[in-house]
Amino acid sequence: MEPVIASKLTTKCQTTIPEKIRGILDLHPGDSVAFEVTPDKKVFLRKATPIDVEFARALEGTLASEWLSENDEEAYHGL
Repeated sequence: MEPVIASKLTTKCQTTIPEKIRGILDLHPGDSVAFEVTPDKKVFLRKATPIDVEFARALEGTLASEWLSENDEEAYHGL
């Protein structure tokens, strides 16, 4: 089993994908990644496919209009 590869979050909650992981996933600058979350809170990272990007764009307008209340802003402003 490979050792755990970790990356630290910045103050803006951003991180760098480690070189070894970028190599395994064949990630390059400008590529998109997809996060898959399981019910037991495991998160999988993979290289996004064109359909992932298209799907996210299709939802973007819907989510923005549904999540623009003052309560949402108060709850999520720091994310």
